Amino acid sequence: MLNTILIIFFILGYLAIIFEKFLHVNKAALALVMAVGCWLLYFGQRSTDANLFTKQVSDVAQIIFFLLSAMIIVEIIDSHHGFKTLTDFIYTSSKRLTMWLLVFLSFFMSAVLDNLTTMIVMASLLKKLVPEEKDRWLIGSMMVISVNAGGAWSPIGDVTTTMLWIQHRLTTLEMVKWLFVPSLIHVLVSGCILSLFLRGEHQKRECHLLHRPMEPGARYVFWLGLGSLILIPVWKGVLNVPPFMGALIGLGLMWLLTDVMHVRYGQERWHLRVSHALNKIDFSGIFFFLGILFAIDALAAAGILKHIADFMKDSLGSEYLLATVIGLLSAVIDNVPLVAAVLGMYSLQDFPTNSTLWQLTAYAAGTGGSILIIGSAAGVVWMGMEKIDFLWYFKRISWIACLGYFAGIGIYLIQEALLFSR
Repeated sequence: MLNTILIIFFILGYLAIIFEKFLHVNKAALALVMAVGCWLLYFGQRSTDANLFTKQVSDVAQIIFFLLSAMIIVEIIDSHHGFKTLTDFIYTSSKRLTMWLLVFLSFFMSAVLDNLTTMIVMASLLKKLVPEEKDRWLIGSMMVISVNAGGAWSPIGDVTTTMLWIQHRLTTLEMVKWLFVPSLIHVLVSGCILSLFLRGEHQKRECHLLHRPMEPGARYVFWLGLGSLILIPVWKGVLNVPPFMGALIGLGLMWLLTDVMHVRYGQERWHLRVSHALNKIDFSGIFFFLGILFAIDALAAAGILKHIADFMKDSLGSEYLLATVIGLLSAVIDNVPLVAAVLGMYSLQDFPTNSTLWQLTAYAAGTGGSILIIGSAAGVVWMGMEKIDFLWYFKRISWIACLGYFAGIGIYLIQEALLFSR
């Protein structure tokens, strides 16, 4: 009974976030109330499991520490105008060409970094290149699709692909071989449709930010910050250091560098110090992200997500349908517990390494979250950074992401048919 109440409460909270524009309430407040309410309902029907709750808090805290550290690093680079190193190289007045340059850059970058880090970096870069909010929302939404697709074909590009890789469901070469083209097609189809809504050129007078001179030490800050972010998956792969630790190391080094460079200049360079950057961080966006994660964790802890997964297992006999539905569900529910449920339902004896189920699950779970803006970490961050309305994204972007999603699945099936026909 209480599980039913929990589901109803989650749905009501979800709807409140969707219609925040009409309620005139900050979505961060709604997300926090929804998260705590879900956990209170969970504790109301079970004796408190301290170990379980501690693990959930630990997992969420790691993501928040990572997000906060990465955002501060990016903010420090931005305060030095360090992104001018890239914007001078890729700037074009054409709106469509700007979109494609950023889309391909984010697609490949997210395969090396993770999609969350890439979105933070690319969103800051986008602000420098595209001054008009309407165009920035369109291009940024396309970048959400791109970073999620880029993470789907790399073992370190998305949490779900990393889970499948670590548990020996997928190997690196086979993942790239089978999933690169479907992921790329997903981006190309979505991008071609969305580019129809981008016309003309940017107004030169509105691009004055591009012409601001770089602050002292900007190049050192840019390369150290970018290097710190790139090294995050390296630390994890070589030393098994959690991603948030890699981000904290990078932040610490950036803090030391900027203090050494600017401390003797006092107030003259106060705006270049980390202390000033902290004041510019969007903490409401971070709290929104925190609330979404905690609410989803409550559903997972209550076994609701497992029941959904079991129902899918019984109802969908085909692994193709199962993986496709997982991708669609990941637009509403966090893809991590969904993939974890699939890992628990099927063993390597049922489906060996690199089988269709694991490959298509990696693609679907990685890209399906783009269909709704709160369906992926990249989308949630983008929503918080640009204050994008849920319904705006749903009306203009969701159908485009959905077409790209099914196009990628179609290409995967064609690949499989061609291979097996030989």
